[in-house]
Formats: sequence, C-alpha cells, structure tokens
Amino acid sequence: MGGLRRLGNRGRGYGELGHGRVGNDDDDDDAAGLLEDDVQAQRYSDGSRRAGDEAPLLDEYASRPPRRSFAGDKLQNLAHIGSSLRLPSFMSGSSANRQDDEGIADNKEDDPSTSRIIAVGSPQSTRYPPNLISNAKYTAFTFLPVTLYNEFSFFFNMYFLLVALSQAIPALRIGYLSTYVAPLAFVLVITMGKEAYDDIERRRRDNEANSEEYTVLHFGEPGQQSTALRPSRNLKSSSLRKAHRQPLAERDRLSDIQEEEEQAEGQGRGYPSSFVRDISKKSRDLKVGDVLKLSKGQRVPADVVILKCSTPEGAQAPIQAPESAEPQSLLVDPFESDADQSGSSSGKGKSPEAESSPPGAEVTSTGETFIRTDQLDGETDWKLRLASALTQALPVEELVRIRVTGGKPDKKVNEFVGKVELMATKQDALDSQSDESSLSDSGHSAPLSIDNTAWANTVIASQATTMAVIVYTGPQTRSALSTSLSRSKTGLLEYEINSLTKILCALTLALSIVLVALEGFGNTEGNIWYVKIMRFLVLFSSIVPISLRVNLDLGKSVYSWFIQRDSGIPGAVVRTSTIPEDLGRIEYLLSDKTGTLTQNEMEMKKIHVGTVSYANEAMDEVVAYVRHGFVGAPGETALVTPSSSYTTSAGVTATRTRREIGSRVRDVVLALALCHNVTPTTEEENGQTITSYQASSPDEIAIVRWTESVGLRLAYRDRKKMVLESADTGKPVVQVQILDIFPFTSDGKRMGIIIRFYEHPQSSALGSEDGEIWFYQKGADTVMGSIVAANDWLDEETANMAREGLRTLVVGRKKLSHDQYRDFSASYQDASLAINGRDTGMQRVIGEFLERDLELLGVTGVEDKLQRDVKPSLELLRNAGIKIWMLTGDKVETARCVAVSSKLVARGQYIYTVAKLKHKDNAQDHLDFLRSKTDSCLLIDGESLTLYLTHFRVEFISVAVRLPTVVACRCSPTQKADIAKLIKEFTKKRVCCIGDGGNDVSMIQAADVGVGIVGKEGRQASLAADFSIEQFCHLTKLLVWHGRNSYKRSAKLAQFVIHRGLIIAVCQTMYSIAIKFEPEGLYKDWLLVGYATVYTAAPVLSLVLDKDVDENLANLYPELYKELTSGRSLSYRTFFVWVFVSIYQGGMIQGLSQILTEVDGPRMVAVSYTVLVLNELLMVAIEITTWHPVMIMCIVGTFLFYVGSMPFLGGYFDLDFLLTWGFVWRVLAIGSISLIPPYAGKLIRRTMKPPSYRKVQGI
Repeated sequence: MGGLRRLGNRGRGYGELGHGRVGNDDDDDDAAGLLEDDVQAQRYSDGSRRAGDEAPLLDEYASRPPRRSFAGDKLQNLAHIGSSLRLPSFMSGSSANRQDDEGIADNKEDDPSTSRIIAVGSPQSTRYPPNLISNAKYTAFTFLPVTLYNEFSFFFNMYFLLVALSQAIPALRIGYLSTYVAPLAFVLVITMGKEAYDDIERRRRDNEANSEEYTVLHFGEPGQQSTALRPSRNLKSSSLRKAHRQPLAERDRLSDIQEEEEQAEGQGRGYPSSFVRDISKKSRDLKVGDVLKLSKGQRVPADVVILKCSTPEGAQAPIQAPESAEPQSLLVDPFESDADQSGSSSGKGKSPEAESSPPGAEVTSTGETFIRTDQLDGETDWKLRLASALTQALPVEELVRIRVTGGKPDKKVNEFVGKVELMATKQDALDSQSDESSLSDSGHSAPLSIDNTAWANTVIASQATTMAVIVYTGPQTRSALSTSLSRSKTGLLEYEINSLTKILCALTLALSIVLVALEGFGNTEGNIWYVKIMRFLVLFSSIVPISLRVNLDLGKSVYSWFIQRDSGIPGAVVRTSTIPEDLGRIEYLLSDKTGTLTQNEMEMKKIHVGTVSYANEAMDEVVAYVRHGFVGAPGETALVTPSSSYTTSAGVTATRTRREIGSRVRDVVLALALCHNVTPTTEEENGQTITSYQASSPDEIAIVRWTESVGLRLAYRDRKKMVLESADTGKPVVQVQILDIFPFTSDGKRMGIIIRFYEHPQSSALGSEDGEIWFYQKGADTVMGSIVAANDWLDEETANMAREGLRTLVVGRKKLSHDQYRDFSASYQDASLAINGRDTGMQRVIGEFLERDLELLGVTGVEDKLQRDVKPSLELLRNAGIKIWMLTGDKVETARCVAVSSKLVARGQYIYTVAKLKHKDNAQDHLDFLRSKTDSCLLIDGESLTLYLTHFRVEFISVAVRLPTVVACRCSPTQKADIAKLIKEFTKKRVCCIGDGGNDVSMIQAADVGVGIVGKEGRQASLAADFSIEQFCHLTKLLVWHGRNSYKRSAKLAQFVIHRGLIIAVCQTMYSIAIKFEPEGLYKDWLLVGYATVYTAAPVLSLVLDKDVDENLANLYPELYKELTSGRSLSYRTFFVWVFVSIYQGGMIQGLSQILTEVDGPRMVAVSYTVLVLNELLMVAIEITTWHPVMIMCIVGTFLFYVGSMPFLGGYFDLDFLLTWGFVWRVLAIGSISLIPPYAGKLIRRTMKPPSYRKVQGI
C-alpha cells in the first residue's frame, strides 16, 4: 500500500497517489529544512505544511480547513517559506543544486554523457540533435560504398569482376569486352536500383511521420508590443483566474507575497515574464526546450517533462455535480473531516464555486494526465503522469522562468531523475551558470521522477490539455536508444547459392588445369601454359552464371509485386525486396502481444454469482434484475443501499429463489459499479455530449462499461463521492461517500474501497452514526481465495474461466459498524506514521480489520479481444512446423490469459511458470524439469529471463528451442532483440519477428524477417519492418502461400540458370578437346550474349510464375510448408543432379554435332547452337508444374524470334546448310537423344517416389 502514507491519504485514489510525492518535493529545500522542526510539529494529516501566519489560531478551525485548489495551496505554502525567512545566498539552495551547477560546463556541442540544463521556452545554448525519425539504411555518402561492399562480398560477383578486369589484358581477351562487362554492370544497376528505391520509400514514409504538426507555445518578450497582455490572457492558468475567488484573508497574504516578489525582481508584476501565443511546428522542427501543447489522442513526438495539465471543467463533472458536493459540516463527523483534509491536499481539489459552475465554463488545473505506453513497453494499463506542483501552480506566461535539469540520455524507460527550478527571471533560467542566489525568492527547486515524464511514442489518453517541455529529441529519446540500427538483410538462399558458386568455380579451375595438363603444359606460339589456364577460366566463366543474379533479382521484384497486389492481404507493403524467399523458410516466429495478437480492447464476457453464470444473451436477465433492484416506489426519493430489500416491480410475482438470485445480482453489480478507480469524463463530438471513462486499467473501464450496459451508470466521481444513476431513468439511485481507497499493486493483486452509503439524496450532512459503511474488494483469485469466506465453487469457476482465457476477478464485501471503522481508522493512522516497516504495518492492519471472511459476491471474466482470426492463424502456423514465442512487456497474468484464449497454448497443455527468479541457485532445476517435459509451455518473466541470459545463456536456449511454445513477459525492447539474435545464433534457423509498437522495432530489425503491423497509434514498427501488413491473420498467407511460392520458384530458377551455364561450358570443353586443347571459343560474341539473354532469358524467367499447388491446398495442408524448412528444393543433392544432367546433355549435343557434321566449322556451330537453344526451351517446358499464359507466350515467342534471327547469323552459321533436310534431321535426332533420358528419369522418379504436392493433389 505504498503511497498511502498518512491518515489523510486514505481517501485518495486513482489520481492522488503521485501528488503525495510531488506535494512534499520541498523536503529537499534548505529553506524548508531550517523550518523543519516547527513545520513537523504543525503538520496536518492532509500533508500540507502551515507554519507562522498560516498556523490555525483556534483548534476548531483545524477540523474544517478551507477548500482550495491544489495549485493555490502549493503556491501559498512555497511563497510563505520564502517570505517568512531570508537566507544568505550560499544557503538558499539544495546541495543537489550546487553539485549539478558546479559539475556541468556550458558546452556548445551536446555531450550525451553529461546531464543537461534546459531553459523552458527559450533557445538553448547547447546544440542538441534534431527531432528526426529515420529508418533509412543509407545516406547520400554511404550508399555507393556500402552497396558495392555488400555486392562484392558475394563470391560470384567478385569472380565476375575479376573476369571482366582480365579482359583489359590483350593476351586474355576473348571476344567483345562488353560480353563480360555489360552483364556485371547490369546486375549492379538492378540491385543498387532496388536498394535505392527501397531506401527512398523508407525516407518518404519517415518524412510523413516527421511532418506531423504539433502546437508549440511561443514565448515573446512582454514589451515587444502594446497588446502583449491580450493574447497571453487566453492562456492564463486557472489558478490565476481563480485567485479572485479566494477568501479575503488568503488574497491579502498572496498580495504580500507578490509585493515582495516585485521588490526582489525590480520590476512590476503587472507585466508577465512573456506573452504567449500558439504556433504550429512540424515534428522534425521541434527542439529541446520547446513547450508542447498536447491533447487527447496525440502521439508524444519526443521525450518530455510535463509542466501543466488542465482539464475542461465539464469533463470532470458530467451531467451535473450533485448538490451534496457542496462543503459539508465536518465538525459532526470525524471520518468526514479526515477525508476532507485529504481532499484539500490532493491534486484534483476544486473550490466550491468551481464544483458548482456549469460544465465547460472554464479550465481546471488538475496536474494529472493519463498516457498509453503500449507502443513503448507493450503494457496495456494506462499510466498516470503528474505535473510538478511547482510548475502546475505557475501561470503559463511565467514558465520561461523555469529551468529543468535532466540526466544523460538513457534507454531505461521506467527511470528518470531530474529537477525543476523556478528562477527569478527568464535571463537567470537561460544562464546555466547561475547559482542558487538566482532562485526566485518565493520559489525553489523540486525533484522530477518518471511520474513527471512522457516518452516519445506514448499517447495522451486523458481529456486534459498537457503542456510539456521537450528534454530529449530524435536519436536521444528512450524509444530511439532502445532501437538497434537498420541493417541490410540477405536471404538464406543467397548464401546457399554463394556456396554452390564456389563449387562451380572450383570445377572451372579444375577443368582448366586438366585441359592444359592433358596437353602436357606445352607452350604454343604466343601462349604460355599459365596464360592458357587463364584463357580457359575466362572461356568457362559461363559455369558461374552472372545472369543468375539478374534472374533472381528480377524474380524478387515479381514476388514483391505479387504480395503488394494480393487482394487477400490488403495494405501489404514490401519494404525490403531482397528477402521474399526467406518467408518460405521460417522456423521460429516471435510475436508481440498487445496490438499484434490482441486489440487491446477489454470486454466483460461472463459473471458468476455462485449459483448462476451469465454470459452472452443471458445478460438480458441481469438487466431485468438490475432494473427491479434499483427502482423504488413511484415518487420515492430514498437511495438504494446494500441493505435495501430487493423488490420486484408492481404486479409481478417472483419465487423466493428468483428473489434471492435477483438480490445476489444486484449486490454484485453494485459492488462492481463502486469498487474501482474510474472517473467519468464528457466530451463534445459532432454536437453530441459523449461520456467516456478514464482509469489506469482497461479492465476496470470494461467492468464499468458493463455495469452501465446492464442499467447502473457511474454519473459522477471525485475524491470523496460517487453517484450512480439508473441508465433507464437517469435518476440518481446510489450515492456514496468514499472513506478510503486501497489501490491495486502488482504485489497485492487486489484493490479495495471503504464507502458510506447515503440513504437520502442531497444530504447536507451525515451524523457520526448515519449511513451504512461497507468494505468492497476485488482481486485475483490466487489472493482472494483466502480472504473470502469458505465456499465450494470459487476454485472451480475461476479455473473454468481461466481455461477460456478470461481474466478473472473475485468480488467480495464486508459490512463495518461505525465502531469497527473507528478502530480500523485509528490503527491504520498509527501504522501510517511508523518510520520503519510502514507498508508492512499498514497491510497488516488492513488484513486484521478488513480482509477476513468477506462475503463472496461473484466472479467476473474479462476478455482481451483478440485480433481477427488469430486462433486459426496460430493453429495453421503451428501445423506448418513453426515454433511460436510470444514476447510481451505486459504482466504475467495477462500474458497467460492471452496465450490460452488465442490457443497459443493448446487445451490441457501444461504451462510451466518461472517468475521472480533473483538467484541462480535453483535456476538449473527449472531447466532440468523442462528437459524432461518438452511438450510443456514455458512462461517466464523479464527478471528471470535476464538471469538466464546472463548466467545460463546456452543451457537456457538449448532447452527453450525444443519447446513448442514460450511466453516471455515484462520484456524490454532490448531483451526481445537479444532473444531473436540468440535463437538465430544457436539454431542457425530463420527467425521471423512480428509486432506493431515502437518497443518491437529492435526485435523486428534483429530478425531474419521482420514483419510490422500498422498499429492504431503508431506506424513505427511497420516503417522499420521488411514487410508491413494490417492484420496478424495476413501473416499466414504471407508465409504459407507467398513464402512457399517465392522459395520454390527461386530454387527452381537458380538451378535452371546454373544448368544453362553448365551445359554451354560442357560444349566448350568438348570442342576444346577436339581442337587439341586450344583455348579457343566455340560460340563467340553475339552467340554467347544472345544465348544468355534473348534466346533463353524470357522462358527461364517465366518460371517465377510456376506454382506446384493452389492457394487452397497450401492452406489446407500447412504441412507442405514444413518440407521447405529442410531446404530440399535447393540442396547439394539437387545441385549435383542438375550438374549430371548438364554434363550429359552438353556432351551429347556437342559430341554428336561434331560427329554428324564436322569437328570445326560453321555447320557444326549451326547444328550445335540450334539444338542448345531448343533444348533449353523444352527443358523449361518439362520443369513447369502449372502452366500460365505468359509461359506459353515466352517459350513460343522466343522460338519464333530465334528462327527469325537465323538469317542474320551468317557470320557464325552456314546459311545454305540451314535450308536443307540434313540440318533438320540432325537437330531433331540430337535433341531427342539429349532430352528423352532426363525426362524419362523424371517420370520414373515421380512414379516411384511422388513429391508431397502430388500426393495432396491426388495425381
């Protein structure tokens, strides 16, 4: 129960916890320190300090403090300390202040290793990095060197560069120089063009994010124009506006303080320090020190410290504030006085006038706002953020006197240490060397913590208008520091082809040496033996086909086009077009939870009241029960309390059982409508007033929405009171006074509230013995089981709901007599004042007085809505042989529920949990258990994961990769990336990571294949990913269909291109042997270029349209995908089969051509070349599984083009011989001998051992 330190804090809830810390920030001030003894003696239970002038003169006033705004309290308290005591300059600041000011030099260039001093709203003396988002891989300077290095790091690119360079030596030149240079240049242009296009697209998308408009406060000099005060009046804080409504005595004291400030600063306070106007700035133009004005739903563009939060009055008090919200007589009721005192020091305090003013009348300074951090850390709960009391109390015009000190840029998203100082003048704030003597007489410094910040990529969730100063920008923000740099990714297929190329190169070298050796290493005229080897290497360079890269790169472009044009996955974008084949080789899928598997929208699905369970359509019965239970007799004004008898509507008879169930349902709905930390807010949309709810937990909002749907609406809430009204009639039916709130903690796993029920509306006062007092509590079944009274159904029902993946909450209540509450209150106050063991003591008092034998009311089941088709998608991916890990920043319980509800964990599968493991003593035991039970699911939290990754890295990953499912919770972005890298290193398998938030970017970039989902709030993950999709269910089609096709097609294409190069090299070898081992070219110049391009390129490239199964079969039999991961489509086995086929066909074509025509001459070249071209066209036709019209056009078109070009090849062929039957029968005979045996072998193999795709097709 940390944070509820004193009795006065008991009534505080949702918003006030942080204010206790902020409210006591002046503990650090030396001025306050000198007064500490006096102030401690007169400290009130509300946590405020009143000494000297503010000390109450009569005891009776102590029980009835004036109700003032939080801002007003703080301003006066701080002002009073300054005015009541003058200190020498060397004593007037904190020691921390002095250390910081001495230790930080005023550097012109930012030094990220030091803390920074920021003058609010003014240009900074230090240059900080611009606020730019960049996912680009290259700059204008690095593009050429990096891309060229990447290209030539591949062996066959380097090989061809050397071959091309060799043609500059006359002795080695064979044919046209362009024959060797042009293909290499073409490959480089295509590849670099694709990389440039991808990077330009990334920059364009980054530019969209960087161009987002934000409202920034511009602080002008007050004397620049005569109307300077007029525009600033619009932005004055409510604390100044409300000053006119303060009681007279307070106003007199404030005027004294202001006079002293005027004397100290040497200027009239009639003039503010600046005049303020709103200007619009793009995200990229924001600078450190700029003050942003953020509203609900806006993404925070940089790391900021919150200065002020103000909420429209109407948003806090929808419909109407009950009249009983007026100050009540507190002298009668000791409980009321406690609560009222706590209210006066809390952040949401409003003056009586403010509470009764009409909605929307003005802006209230609350000092608090909620933010959503799911894009940063994956947590679904909203986070409460607070403005420092020092800055919250200031008018907007005076913010330029604020100086903020922050630590060095850091990647820890849950830590921040800094301070805020109020200086005497704007100039003092600008001067980073100014010491404590420059602090405003009425001001001082206050500490800043994580509660006062909002990091980049979080989203404002409250209605509040938030003013915040930018502290870190661009690459120094928390989210950017947690993100690894973009890297160029290379597909597994590229590496496999690279290794095959090395084999081919070794084959080429061996063949060249063998041919020269067979000649006896003899030297002929003009040719020395080693020159001959070099010339043979050039002649056989077609064995390592340069066109392979061209074909594969063109193929990748086609695959990317298919993905982006697929109507089944609308909005899909390929950002890295070099790795589509890897989509077909994935063995590990690492997924985020929030926004990826779930929608982060909670919905109440089931409620169990002991004998009856309600869900879906049965909720209508609950509506009927609530309607009867919260309606009185016509004209009756009495409010409903838990003791009110349950009545059915007039004329309706009900059985006793039905009345009992109705009473139970009424009690549990009432408990759920009261036991929470939710505040209703209103907003105008299209002329309509819409009521919405805000709270830190989405679960609580879901439950309050459900109570509204069944007929009981939360109409009003402040720190001391709640009003519930009937959703049907709009009439208030329940009105309660909040006495204590015990907020939810991750350790306690429960929250409680003590309330007193009003029996009649508009009660101006409650007597000390009036109104029923009840304690309500809700929490996890693991802790509530021992708190509620003995029963026989709780464990069974919570287990049933957990199996459905619902998040369960157990609800209980206990009636307290006034004496019991008085005893509890006294004991709790004593425990809260203890110096040692305070939290433990407070919890012990709660356990002793309250948490015993609670009446069990019911169990609720809340569902975290899954994304569309998540369950079938995960099942299909599992059947495809993919092991799925869920990595989330959320809580263990939440992750477990989603793992079950999404069927990530199969029904009945054992979930082994490892949590809060701090020591490595028994860490090995957990691993030993998992080794013996490899079919279980591992659920591990971030703390335990850190221990394993630090001390048992290899042991942990060796066990984890064998498990079918691993769920890791509370993971930082860096941990997610580490796990992805570890799996890659250990298994050498392809890892795919998918996420939607900024916290997933590191993981996505570390993966072999990164997939980003376009989230509701941010596109950071989508921008950084290789592939961007809109729904998780689109991933199945991306992998099982497009990934399969890309890999199978590229594997077939690569082997065919190698075959095409090998067969011509075998022909060249046969020819060289026939002409006595001389390194002379068989096909020269155009014949060589034409063979690799126009005569075979189109048919071979058309293989990228081939598919072995249709999409329905691929989805129906995901096991087909499992085969791909073994890499059998392109392996050493298939490679050597193709080598053997190439040697056979090349030997037959060239050998028979020489035998049937002549050894050397144009007739032999004509027959040999024609058979070679026809052989390739027919081999393509044999390899095709599913015909496509484009394939037919390519093969027939290429054949006709070759026939049409023959008359122009007179320099190489004997044209007269082409027109004879002798040419035709030789071509047909040699072609048949070349093609029939390989085709027959293929048919026999297919019959004896049919491939899987033929089995599922039933062929």
